[in-house]
Amino acid sequence: MSALTVGHDPEQSWDDLVRFWEEMEWPEGSKVEIIEGIVTVSPAPANQHNLITDAVQRRLYSAIPEDWGIFQTLAIAVPSRLGMFIPDLVVAPTGEVDGPGNYIPAAAAELVVEVTSKSNARHDRVSKPAAYAAAGIPLYLLIDRWAEGGPTITLYGEPQSDVCRVLRAGKFGEQIVLPGPFDLKLDTSAFPAD
Repeated sequence: MSALTVGHDPEQSWDDLVRFWEEMEWPEGSKVEIIEGIVTVSPAPANQHNLITDAVQRRLYSAIPEDWGIFQTLAIAVPSRLGMFIPDLVVAPTGEVDGPGNYIPAAAAELVVEVTSKSNARHDRVSKPAAYAAAGIPLYLLIDRWAEGGPTITLYGEPQSDVCRVLRAGKFGEQIVLPGPFDLKLDTSAFPAD
């Protein structure tokens, strides 16, 4: 199943767009994001996608401070890019999440992790890195199962404007090191490639 986009009035304000996103009844189990001002509804991730997310999450728990959490369904807002994203993983201080609402400002995240799905890989490769950089998120880990030359893993950082620098890149099977405050070696050899 592929992603579905939902039309809206291009003259809609950010607040109206967020209200539409919050109040609409979306299909059970789907992932609903606002990407460049367009509401995008994606099916639940495939099993192998979930296995990769789980492996990363397990490793991250050993590297984060006690007052940080790892969230799988946390929405992060980037109003300047008309974006409301739900990364596969968001690492953020728990104090940022402790409160009312359905999302946090993206700038509160310390790390976001996206595992590509075939139907929305372009968003994870192009739209989201620009938005995450614009929000000032220090680290973005892209696990791209559908990269043209085979599965890859790329760590972006040092955000400026809407551009991140590639800090490290490799193929599945290689280790990738997340810098401080994580100081974590992530072994990708167990990631399913299909």
